[in-house]
Amino acid sequence: MTSEFTNPNLDLLYSAEQIKARVAELGAEITSDYAVRNLVLIGVLKGSCVFMADLMREIDLKLSIDFMAVSSYKDGTVSTGDVEILKDLTNPIREKDVIVCEDIVDTGLTLFRLTEILESKGANSIKIATLLDKPEPRVKKELKIDYCGFQIPNKFVVGYGLDAAGRYRNLPFIAAVKNPDKL
Repeated sequence: MTSEFTNPNLDLLYSAEQIKARVAELGAEITSDYAVRNLVLIGVLKGSCVFMADLMREIDLKLSIDFMAVSSYKDGTVSTGDVEILKDLTNPIREKDVIVCEDIVDTGLTLFRLTEILESKGANSIKIATLLDKPEPRVKKELKIDYCGFQIPNKFVVGYGLDAAGRYRNLPFIAAVKNPDKL
């Protein structure tokens, strides 16, 4: 799939080139911040996989990775903030510095609870890196985004790992959906 993909129901927000440049900047910033630390990137499945893969290639450090799968939607479309761990970490994070990689942060409920869970596992520090920050629906105002690719308006978006009913994750760009009912 190329950046020439056209769909009348999608409005381009960020091109593949813009995303690549911004992820490179984030990688350089993290490289500088964690030069002498024991860094672990934790991807929150499934949406973060594209962002995390590109980000870790831009970080010029020895690091390890792990993944978690969580659910807070309970068969609904709005996060309850009650996090169920579907896949836990494979390796311990005690005394390590953790960056949680997310595709998008909106209400902040799931990520706020997830950071509490990770803190209980004994990490030295926990920071958050997200490709997209959608602050308008933020419920957990105290949630701090440490590394942010782009801040977006309160729109439904797809591409670069973000999906609509499991589709569009493979788009190399981020697009806003004009009419979600027509996807």
